[in-house]
Amino acid sequence: MAGIPLYFVDLQDDLDDFGFEDYGPDCESMRISAFLDIPGQDNLTPLARLEKYAFSDNIFNRQIIARGLLDVLRDFSSTEDDFLTVMEIVVRLSEDVEPTVRTELMEQVPQITIFLQESRPQFPRAFSEYLLPILVRYLTDPNNQVRKASQEALLILLEQDLIEQSDLENRVCPILLELSAPENDDEYKVEAVNIICKMISMLGRQTVEQMLLPRFCDLCSDSKLFQVRKVCAANFGDVCNAVGQEATEKFLIPKFLELCSDSAWGMRKVCAECFMAVSYTTSSEVRRTKLSPLFINLISDPCRWVRQTAFQSLGPFISTFANPSTAGLYVKEDGTLSIRPPTEDMLADSYGADRAHCSSSSGKGDVFTEANRASPSSSFSEDCSNTTVEGDGSHRSPANSSTEGRPPDVFNSFIYWRSPLPDISEELDLLPVEESREDADVESESNPVCKSFMASSDIEKVLQSLQGHMDDPDVQAQVQVLSAALRAAELDSVTPEEAASTQESSEPSEETPGSVCTQCPSPTHQEPEEPDLPPQSPVSEDEPLLPIVPLQEEESPEDEQIKVQDVVPQPLLDQYLSMTDPVRAQTVDTEITKHCAYSLPGVALTLGRQNWHFLKDTYETLAADVQWKVRRTLAFSIHELAVILGDKLTAADLVPIFNGFLKDLDEVRIGVLKHLYDFLKLLHADMRREYLYQLQEFLTTDNIRNWRFRYELAEQLILILDLYSPKDVYDYLRVIALTLCSDKVSEVRWISFKLIVAILRKFYADGESELGINFINELIVQFRHSPKWVGRQAFAFICQAVVQEECMPAEQFVTHLLPNLLSLASDPVPNVRVLLAKALKQTLLEKAYFTSLGNPHLDAVEKTVQAMQLDRDQDVRFFSTAEPKRHLRSTPLEQSVD
Repeated sequence: MAGIPLYFVDLQDDLDDFGFEDYGPDCESMRISAFLDIPGQDNLTPLARLEKYAFSDNIFNRQIIARGLLDVLRDFSSTEDDFLTVMEIVVRLSEDVEPTVRTELMEQVPQITIFLQESRPQFPRAFSEYLLPILVRYLTDPNNQVRKASQEALLILLEQDLIEQSDLENRVCPILLELSAPENDDEYKVEAVNIICKMISMLGRQTVEQMLLPRFCDLCSDSKLFQVRKVCAANFGDVCNAVGQEATEKFLIPKFLELCSDSAWGMRKVCAECFMAVSYTTSSEVRRTKLSPLFINLISDPCRWVRQTAFQSLGPFISTFANPSTAGLYVKEDGTLSIRPPTEDMLADSYGADRAHCSSSSGKGDVFTEANRASPSSSFSEDCSNTTVEGDGSHRSPANSSTEGRPPDVFNSFIYWRSPLPDISEELDLLPVEESREDADVESESNPVCKSFMASSDIEKVLQSLQGHMDDPDVQAQVQVLSAALRAAELDSVTPEEAASTQESSEPSEETPGSVCTQCPSPTHQEPEEPDLPPQSPVSEDEPLLPIVPLQEEESPEDEQIKVQDVVPQPLLDQYLSMTDPVRAQTVDTEITKHCAYSLPGVALTLGRQNWHFLKDTYETLAADVQWKVRRTLAFSIHELAVILGDKLTAADLVPIFNGFLKDLDEVRIGVLKHLYDFLKLLHADMRREYLYQLQEFLTTDNIRNWRFRYELAEQLILILDLYSPKDVYDYLRVIALTLCSDKVSEVRWISFKLIVAILRKFYADGESELGINFINELIVQFRHSPKWVGRQAFAFICQAVVQEECMPAEQFVTHLLPNLLSLASDPVPNVRVLLAKALKQTLLEKAYFTSLGNPHLDAVEKTVQAMQLDRDQDVRFFSTAEPKRHLRSTPLEQSVD
């Protein structure tokens, strides 16, 4: 004891006397101001005692004071004198030589600042005059723990917007710039870079551009410290988002190019991780001309870790090329993907065959912007409830750039559901050719493009001559064949050299015959008028007459050449499609196919449904992948992909895969089950009805203990009821609902009772009272007269829910259900009678219909309640008593046990 200072002995004795025997350095529950109020032998005031212990020779005393400063300010800052006394003690305590005391003090600064702002508005300059200087000084403290505490405090204050702009510009930023200077210590520099990068996203754009952005650019080129450059690269996306597009392209993109070419593979890996965030804040031109080639370099990087990260970021990067005005989809405020309703102005700017179904104005792109800024990776979650893309991207095919005057609906059965094209060689031989055969041979040898152009003109003349006979089915078939021939002739008009240059270019364009045939008699040629075809088979030069989703057996080498798109640079798309190559799993990442599946909805949304044929084979490959995790990822997002593709492509390409998922492992089936309603509602009624036969298969699982599977089924069935007629519900869904109501797990039963109520509402809302009565009779047989008390209790719960939800007319209820419900009053099991008492007292007698005067059923209900008030079970008496004499016990009576 001789070596223990007197202050510590006195303090510890006082603590023990006051009831804080267990208080020690790690205790945070003590209110120090209460201790300061203890009358002691020193006869000091509380503030004087505070000063005594704040400057004690014992470290433990000073730690206690530093830790309890917030409590001290709460109790001793009501007057200006007391407040100034406390703040002076804080300033002196901040100069303590012990690092643990300074750390304890700095940890209290954010809470003290918030307290002063909320509870002491009479001292508006307290933080700026007393606490901020301490915080700034601690940023350069020699002790590492003190510096980290000050950095954390600074970030908290910035997040809470508790530091004035002038203080940031004049006091905080200068010290950070000093610490990050090239001549400063490496450790301080790394810490300062971390703070600067995090501050940039919290400060105003003007402050960032004037004060921090130049230093950030210099730090990106720091050749001395790899850690500094790595921190800059890791926060590059946030910095770009903070400064905006103009500053990003002017100052940051050149630095990003340097970082992506850094000699350290770890630096290039970090750049690949933030590539989407950087791309999101650039223009489409910069994204296409500068970032795309840069990303290709990362994908082919010699380091496997860089390639692996690049492929993981490939899908998100591709999604930044999306244009909402052509994709025709947008993200709602709740994060769900939806089709934008078309308008007349929107229809003029949308892609080919999708104009009527997915058009939008580019001015609505801010919805995508907000969704992406909130969560840059949310578009690629497994369930895909938050799919988002960037709204910038304005590249469209020249063939579709002018669409005025077109019919709003260009979908037709020929484009999507036609049979294979027949041989048209005989029809082509019959086409009239005015020039001589010799001239034609010479012309074809000298300029094959001209020959194709003339053939196109002749086919168009024949098509025009057939317009007056479109009532004849044979003529319609011939028009379809000739239309396909016209398209083939137009494709032949492109020379091999031009085709090669098109494939090499990152922005392919489709040229018309008139623009490439320079030796043809163009002065006498005028653009052919658009044939006036009926709505079911429109013909237009700008519209593709071959199927937008060509069948595999119909493709030819010529068909492969027409697979061009200008939404995404083709090299990027080719790399994405190669992610299903087995070689990639060996050389890049064993889970690369999962990453491909993970981002596929975003890529599909970017390309648009008119380019689905690029992804179709890849999607089918992923759906057949041997890894169940890959299939599971697709199963969770298939409903979102269906929204993107539309009903026709969904029926043709997604339904077969969806059917395969229904028969897959439970880990895969749960993906389609969770969004079963979302997928089925997109199908046509006839195709949707086919699934009525398969819904019962969800009752069978690989593991019978997987009760959450059946719970999810009941939840989905409640939604699915709206998709089917009352007759279908009665014939198919009723059986499933009754099975779920008898499940061994109580959670499944309770949600199934809600399904029963929803079915009854469906019947009576659609005027099918006969089906409703039949269903009620079945409920009475299966549950009211069940030999198990759980079934009879379920009947009481169903009746209570029916009354509470008012899902059927009251007259029908009192006629068919009420007598059977009241008969449960004599049930031998108390749990059944308890639920009956709750149903009558808490629900039935709260409805105006049952309490109105003259109601013939009111007397029967009241007599039953009175009889239950005399029940031998106290719980039954309690719930049936009008004025209970004791509080409700916390036992969940609604939970039944088998």
